[in-house]
This record gives sequence, structure tokens and C-alpha cells, in this order.
Amino acid sequence: MPLRLELKPFERLIINGALLRNGDRRSTFLIETQCKFLRESEIITETEADTACKRLHLTLTVIYLADDPTQGIDLFFRQATDLLGLAPAAAPHIAGIAQAVETGAYYRALKLSRKLVEWEAAGAVSQPDLPETSAAS
Repeated sequence: MPLRLELKPFERLIINGALLRNGDRRSTFLIETQCKFLRESEIITETEADTACKRLHLTLTVIYLADDPTQGIDLFFRQATDLLGLAPAAAPHIAGIAQAVETGAYYRALKLSRKLVEWEAAGAVSQPDLPETSAAS
């Protein structure tokens, strides 16, 4: 069954690594085959990843879009361990994300990490940020 996506004017969409930008009008697309895709609203760029949880989300984005997510998975577990050391209350969020990563459900992990970012933004994490760790490494 096809997936129907509606894009706002000039909204971006990544499909299998290709970045597409919608034109000046709202558009509707049907995705009829299995593919990796992200809407612009689901993406945190490297410059926006200025907190521990946002960097974790960025790493999960790289994992989801990668052909070989092995390096990203290693980085995810290092970042998750560091985050748990700074914010033990993040444990339920991290556990759910880690379970999704371990089972290869990378899109689900990405969705769960968005909730972690929202949790962080609500003031749940009040310690200094983690040291810089690039998802591209």
C-alpha cells in the first residue's frame, strides 16, 4: 500500500539519500516502494545539534540513512552512555531507543529520539552539554 506524503511549499524531503525540495505550491506524493525517507521537520542538522539529546538524534539520523550503520551504532551507544551519566532520568527514553537500534528498527529509534529531544527541551536535562562528537565520524 503506497504512503501518501503532502509537502508544504519549499519543504525538503530526503529519499534514499537524495535531497528533494518541493516547489512553490503544496504537493502530494505517493511512495510506492520500500525506501528510507525523512521529512524536513524530522531532521536536525549538525549546526542545530547543540545539546546532548540533539546530537544523539543526529547520530540516529545518520544510522537510519546509512547503507552501513555500524559506525553510527557504535557512536550512538557511546553517546547514550555519556548521556546516562549526566542525566540518569533519561534511562527510560534511552532504553527504548537502544532496543529499537538493536533490533534494526532505525526509523522507530529516530522517532523515539525526537521525544527525547522534546523531553530535554522541557528542562529535564539541566547539566552542561556533552563534549562535541560528530555523527559523521
